[in-house]
Amino acid sequence: MPSKLRLLLGTRCFHFCAYHLIRIYSLTFRLRVENEQGWMDHLRGGGRVVLCAWHQQFFAAIGYFRVYREFEPAIMISKSSDGDIIADVAERSGWRAVRGSSSRGGKEALRKMIDHLRLTGLAGHILDGPRGPAGIVKAGVIELAHAADAVIAPFYTSADRTWRFNSWDGFLLPKPFARVMISFGETIELSPMEDEGAFERQRRELEKTMLPGLRAHPAGKSAHA
Repeated sequence: MPSKLRLLLGTRCFHFCAYHLIRIYSLTFRLRVENEQGWMDHLRGGGRVVLCAWHQQFFAAIGYFRVYREFEPAIMISKSSDGDIIADVAERSGWRAVRGSSSRGGKEALRKMIDHLRLTGLAGHILDGPRGPAGIVKAGVIELAHAADAVIAPFYTSADRTWRFNSWDGFLLPKPFARVMISFGETIELSPMEDEGAFERQRRELEKTMLPGLRAHPAGKSAHA
């Protein structure tokens, strides 16, 4: 990336414009939300919740997820130039951006996520981001849920009209005025770790639960939905 472009993408002015552009763009969606009440009741009752989705689907939820800002939720975002923009959008939307990923600063970021989730009760997590492989649940969400004694609430987004990026995950961008659905799955309460293999079994079970919601698997492989 040219240095001048990198400097432009890092300016507060660009981040300000990106945030408002995303908000205005998201307002064009004809949005429907399903099955939100279950995990909300758990949260308002004093429980803790981790909202989880595939990387390819998070954009459609950005505008709506601003409604959760009263809970001061946190989400882990990579330490990259793209991550800088998303982190600023998250912060302006009322979400705490904790910077780090599995390849850079992940352990420290996970500790901060755990502390924040214990305090506020709500966090978000991208299961296979920021670099994939697509459809593979990484270990962080299992660690986070166990350490903070939180349930996992999967969510999926879909739209009747989208653009698909030629990226590692087939990133989905709903077209303006698309009918967009945000659908929450049933909450998942992880059982205690009874043996050394329990962690991996729980990771695979979550992956099995989430895979049917992965839209048109990238790289020409068979679709899971």
